Amino acid sequence: MQLSLTSVAASLAFLAPSANALLRFSCSQLVVERLDPLVFPGVTGSPHVHQIIGGNAFNSSMEYPRMDIPSQATCTTCTFAEDMSNYWTAVLYFRARNGTYKRVQQMANSGFEGSKGGMTVYYTPSYNNQKVTAFKPGFRMIVGNPTYRTEAQAKKYRQLTYTCLENILTRTGETMDMPKKVCKAGIMSNIRFPTCWDGKNLDSADHSSHVAYPASGTFESGGACPSTHPVKIPQLFYEVIWDTRPFNNPNDWPTDGSQPFVWSYGDATGYGNHGDYMFGWKGDALQKAMDSNCNINCPQLKSQSIQQGNQCSKQVVVNENIDGWLKELPGGMPVTDATGKVIY
Repeated sequence: MQLSLTSVAASLAFLAPSANALLRFSCSQLVVERLDPLVFPGVTGSPHVHQIIGGNAFNSSMEYPRMDIPSQATCTTCTFAEDMSNYWTAVLYFRARNGTYKRVQQMANSGFEGSKGGMTVYYTPSYNNQKVTAFKPGFRMIVGNPTYRTEAQAKKYRQLTYTCLENILTRTGETMDMPKKVCKAGIMSNIRFPTCWDGKNLDSADHSSHVAYPASGTFESGGACPSTHPVKIPQLFYEVIWDTRPFNNPNDWPTDGSQPFVWSYGDATGYGNHGDYMFGWKGDALQKAMDSNCNINCPQLKSQSIQQGNQCSKQVVVNENIDGWLKELPGGMPVTDATGKVIY
């Protein structure tokens, strides 16, 4: 029997700190390919594969104001129909004992059964009844760094973690590195973005300096933003569930007992976890939602069914095999250690 969205939301809320309100919604898969309009604008065939959700205006060049995302997108894979934003992460691969790679598919989250892969997106305005400023047209940001391979490096960012799922509702035991044991119900990557903005720049050279974490405390505790980034923005949070269940046979894992999963950017540690975001909500829809204390469902916003979201698609631009048993990661991306040495 499928759990209702209401019951699932209640279960998840029980496991999380008490938020005043939040948006939690499903976005099905839009496309999986080597494009990255934020870090490699205009390049067809970025260094590593991404999985992308959201509006179908996504392409290799999305510079603002030349391109206005909400006016150019004609559909979205998200259940809030006014959200034409694009959200993307790297892709997880399984490395077999013979050195070949197989893409790990994504699976639907609790309450969103029927979603075609994709991920779950959260916007949380505050845990302390504080007002936040929604992102502005042209805003984009990155959290995390795909070159990181150590815990010390990864600690620069807060709350980029993994959950080894015992069942679909597991929300405890987060780790900064890739789980080292068999995860019965899959691996969930958790990507939480900074919540303070400088109030001026829609982007920055490294795509992250224009945002920051609270100067003291945390977002959850209502910590004050630093003077350099005084504007409170919603906490954007991705949950991506990777269906590692087909690869749970320990006899298929490395003989030394190490975990077999690697990211498409050549990381077997998990410390390079990162996510990208380009704002694309129509009009003031997101600000209305943040001001209205919407709790999961939001009558102030236009919505569509998961099935409608599944129908939104984008033609693949980079034509290559990313799903078969591959001799190397797409783009020829090597797997490297903390020193930059190629290990696979």
